[in-house]
Order: sequence, then C-alpha cells, then structure tokens
Amino acid sequence: MPFKKTKNGKTRWVGTVMINGIRKSKIFDTKKDAKAWEAEMHSAGDLTAIPSLAQWAEKYLDYSTRFSPKVYSEKRGAFRRFFQFIKPSAKADKMSPRLALEFLQKEFDKRTGNAVNRDRKNLVAAWNWGIRYLDMPKPNPFELVDKFPADEKGHYVPSEDDFRKVLGIAEGQDKVMLMTFLHTAGRRGEIYRLQWDDVDFTNERIRLKTRKRKGGSLESDWIPMTKELTDTLREHRQAAVNEWVFVQPKGQHKGKPYTENRGFPQALCDKAEVKRFGCHGIRGLTASILAKHNVPMVAIRDTLRHKNLRITERYVRGLDSVRDHLKVLEVKTA
Repeated sequence: MPFKKTKNGKTRWVGTVMINGIRKSKIFDTKKDAKAWEAEMHSAGDLTAIPSLAQWAEKYLDYSTRFSPKVYSEKRGAFRRFFQFIKPSAKADKMSPRLALEFLQKEFDKRTGNAVNRDRKNLVAAWNWGIRYLDMPKPNPFELVDKFPADEKGHYVPSEDDFRKVLGIAEGQDKVMLMTFLHTAGRRGEIYRLQWDDVDFTNERIRLKTRKRKGGSLESDWIPMTKELTDTLREHRQAAVNEWVFVQPKGQHKGKPYTENRGFPQALCDKAEVKRFGCHGIRGLTASILAKHNVPMVAIRDTLRHKNLRITERYVRGLDSVRDHLKVLEVKTA
C-alpha cells in the first residue's frame, strides 16, 4: 500500500513491494500511479519468495558497513563460520532452532563459550534485521538457542605503579598517547582518530568520537582536559605533520593515522618489566583511580561516557567497599 512522503512542503507517494526477499520502492506524484506500479510489480515478480541465506548475509553485511571495522569483521567472521556448516544457497525458511543449535554446538566443541556467544549475538542481530527488512521467517532460530557457558573475563587493569613505570620509559609520541589514554579514558579508536580540530586548547577540552552507540553512528563528546594533558598536547602539536594528532612514524603508511597499533603498549610493558596491559586496561585504570579518590560514580560514568551506570560499576567494582563491614566476622579474643 503506498504511503505519503512530504519533503520541502511537497507531498508525494511511495510505492513499495517485496520481491525475492528484497524490498523495492519508487516515488510518484499521485497515489494512483504508485498503486499501479505496485500492481505491475506484483504481477511481474514472486512477492512471497523467501531470500536465501546468502542473500540475507550479503544484505546485512552491506548494512553493517556503518559499524566500525572491528565490528564489521566480527560479523563477517560469524557468517564465514556459519556457511562452513550450511549451504549459503539454502532458503531462510529451511533454517530452524535445531540447525542453529547444531552449528553453535559444533563451534563450542572447538572454541570458547565467549567466542561462540559472540557469533550467536551477531547472528541473532542479523536475523532480527532480516525479519524487519527482508520478511525473514519468525521466530529467530538463533535467539531460541540458549547462551553457552562462558568464563567471565574482563580486561586486565594494571596497577597505577606499573602504568607509571611504563610511562616513565616511554618517549615521544608513545608517551603522549599513554598520557592521552589515561587523562581522557578514551577508547583506542577514539584516540587514534583524533584530529587537531578536536583539541580546543583555549577552553582546555578535547572531542572524542565513538561508534559505540546503537546503530553505529559516529557521535562526539567534548570532555575537559587536565592542565597536564593540555600542556603535553600543546608541546606535541609543535611536531605535527598534518591534521592527525597521532600518526604512524614509519613504513608505507608513514604520516597516516593508526587503524591499529600492534604491540602498543605491550612492548613498553616488556621493557619496563611489568605485566602486559592493553589500551582498554588504561581506561579501566582511569576509572579505578577516580574511584579510589571517592569520585562519585555518576562522575566516573560521565568520564567513561557510558549510557548505563551499571556498565560503569563493572569497571570499578570490588570488595574493598565492604572490608570494614567484614570486621563483624572476626573472633573477639581476650
């Protein structure tokens, strides 16, 4: 059934049909023309055809290019493993919870529960997207499969002493990056995509851009900079070669921003002779330092730029807060 669409004060009609699992639309000046086009398309194509699993995967991955490269790669990997189990040419209505369980169980036999649950999550999201846009069959077969047992594991958060040791032996851009990670609690991608337009020295603030939002849209937040970070970045600015704050210093991509930076800061950890930690661990350290200084949880949430306070609590949770209360369990001796 055609629907109205108004743009710049002008109303037009949009005809829509679903052919071979693919939605098609066309804009007309009148509802009559839109209905006529729909009727023509109805007679020309099989509107009830169910898409193949390959069509579903292809369309969803096209949609998923809006997400970060890491997320897109994760989704593509889930489909690659899935199509080693089932023929891509199979129709979507042949998929069942039993087959979904067989595939995920087979993966669980050779991979960790955490890894299998990531595949399940991505395939659940992809099928729900197919229900919405490709008229895929309900219910979602992957959603009916229970999550697999998985070890709860978080990012290793270094001690402040270990971080300071690494910072002490770092030089040049590496030292500035470590400072920026600590003072902003920025995610790796947010720090690597920083441009000098994102650094406001006058108002001592910095703009971090993230895709860690529903839908994968790039959102930005201005956050305050400490005086130490402001001075450090101002000095670093003197050696800038282009608009990027941090660039690759050598190789074929010299002068270009990082997409990844393998071995950072792990190689510095080895040099400082401390347990290895990653960039996300520094984010956790920032939260930990703030919590130890009794910064309110809401302020820590705002620093980490979480939408949900419960996520922030995972970063700083611990049993030190109940230590004093446990004294009631001590045996009183004369």
